Amino acid sequence: MQGGIMPLRTIEAATITATVADLCMRANYELGEEVIRAFEEALTRENSLTGKDILQQLLENARIAREESVPMCQDTGFAVVFLEVGQEVCVTGGDLYEAVNQGVRQGYTEGYLRKSIVNHPLIRQNTGDNTPAVIHTRIVPGDRIKITVAPKGGGSENMSGIRMLKPAEGVEGIKKFVIEQVKNAGPNPCPPIVVGVGIGGTFEKAALLAKEALLRPLGQPSPLPDIAGLERELLEDINGLGIGPQGLGGRTTALAVHIEIYPCHIASLPVAVNINCHASRHKEAIL
Repeated sequence: MQGGIMPLRTIEAATITATVADLCMRANYELGEEVIRAFEEALTRENSLTGKDILQQLLENARIAREESVPMCQDTGFAVVFLEVGQEVCVTGGDLYEAVNQGVRQGYTEGYLRKSIVNHPLIRQNTGDNTPAVIHTRIVPGDRIKITVAPKGGGSENMSGIRMLKPAEGVEGIKKFVIEQVKNAGPNPCPPIVVGVGIGGTFEKAALLAKEALLRPLGQPSPLPDIAGLERELLEDINGLGIGPQGLGGRTTALAVHIEIYPCHIASLPVAVNINCHASRHKEAIL
């Protein structure tokens, strides 16, 4: 330390690349243990024989994917990457975002993962390596970088939505919108689903909150009692829709509802719904 200034910790761009590549593969091969437990618990509650059979097949699919290191779903998704970068970290040997994208290239190529990204939303030519990633970055205290890779399938992403409610619509308006979004989605996002809900902020902040909500450990309630209560209510109402596993009927339409909130303008009540398929894929590492 010279002149009271702490030296920055350095992390090589190549280390970030290798980490992202590994996370891309593991996220697609290894279903989270909390999701496995949720399937097993759902089996004890499901009253549909077809629903039970589907849940058992999903468990078997997860076992095969993990043991044989193959994707649990043919849609290996957008590479959505969340970075929490410590303000005392310096990335050396290359550009941070290019290091992430190189990791996606390596992971999706070496892991035999389907490449699903087109370089222009209208021309539709496949980039051939699943880049560019969708990267969300936060600067945080400390000297570490936390990397979370959350592959997001197109089918579930397409069923997401946002609505700018009037503040007077309140909780009932929020519940109505979320239930309507799930009902309209039906079997398309491959239920049982995980429902991420973002409330507050601005148009784009609500959407990001909804996606971040999907990263919470499955079924972990919000620390805010009123929001935790709303999560429980919504989960009960969604499972009362009868959509069931893979949309073939039953009481297991959703495994969890996670809600994140943020302060908002006095004239606004943005609400976003980001639906995840049953795989609920995400893996993280701290460097």
